[in-house]
Amino acid sequence: MRRKTVIQLLPALEAGGVERSTLEIAAALVARGDRAIVVSAGGRLLPALQALGAEHVTLEIGRKSPLVLRHLGALRKLLAQADIVHARSRLPAWMAWLALRGLRGARPHFVTTAHGLNSVSRYSAIMTRGERVICVSNTVKAYWLQHYPNADPARFTVIPRGIDPALFPHALHPDTEARARLAQQYSQLGGQGPLLLLPGRGTRLKGHADAITLLEGLRERGIDARLWMLGARQRGREAYLQELQQQLQGKGLQDYALLAEPTSTMPQAYAASDLVLQLSRKPEAFGRTVIEALSVGRPVLGWAHGGVGELLAELLPKGAIPAFDQEQLAAAAQALLASPPSLPQAQPYTLRAMQEATLMLYDTLES
Repeated sequence: MRRKTVIQLLPALEAGGVERSTLEIAAALVARGDRAIVVSAGGRLLPALQALGAEHVTLEIGRKSPLVLRHLGALRKLLAQADIVHARSRLPAWMAWLALRGLRGARPHFVTTAHGLNSVSRYSAIMTRGERVICVSNTVKAYWLQHYPNADPARFTVIPRGIDPALFPHALHPDTEARARLAQQYSQLGGQGPLLLLPGRGTRLKGHADAITLLEGLRERGIDARLWMLGARQRGREAYLQELQQQLQGKGLQDYALLAEPTSTMPQAYAASDLVLQLSRKPEAFGRTVIEALSVGRPVLGWAHGGVGELLAELLPKGAIPAFDQEQLAAAAQALLASPPSLPQAQPYTLRAMQEATLMLYDTLES
């Protein structure tokens, strides 16, 4: 097979799902001998990208300013070398589209990925102009086709995100050693009752208030539950954290819940827990927490909307609760804790499957 040059475009290489997927595809391209180039403003993941053997071109193509257009000439010259141009964000997609229009002769194939449920606008519509539009879930595909009825459904394809199961190995339940280590470090997470884990950054959209209400409901039912809100404690979120602390104190729950900083050891965090929560107030495009937790062997309870609802309906229907119904949430949590359900034995959403499907899509365009 002829060596391909694939150029991926995104605003920057900071932390996030878009950035992670970019590196994962770059790794797969390099592994099979293709040339992988990423165009962005750079960021803390740049060394990791370069360590894979991929190339990076620094252009601020995600800067929302008229000055961004000054990069069109350099970008056009770069894209002329490509077989595939893959835009992963709206402004970089516009930049790529404008640059490609100015090319003479044969043009590279243009691919976009709809990573999220973006606002509906002419600006967002650029993501529907790819020869192929990759959607990270059926939820995302349905959303974009609903709001952009002139888009050609035949160009849309679903390639879900995935994880490396080796990084999220199955852990016996209960993992008493992991829980004991955690209790030694944080007294609020001790006791003999179940540990609820809500991973997520410190924003109201992640549903921390709903998790606190759930904790209150379980304790009122006589269950010595504890709540670990992992990732909520972040710089710049002090006012929100104070609000959550006041909510805990008002309910008398301050000794049974912990607002913690993010961790780099999520598999161990899942292993120490008994039930993982995914309570985002806004529908999410995918639901990585769901597949990570299930891979470790922990049930997940979440609102049945967006990509999270889609995954739970397929993998653990008992964990899918009508959005914002606190009574059903508490009842389902009690049932799952009393009788842990059987979980999928095989992980259907793997990193390898995502990489192979994406590279196959590239190959199909080139054939």
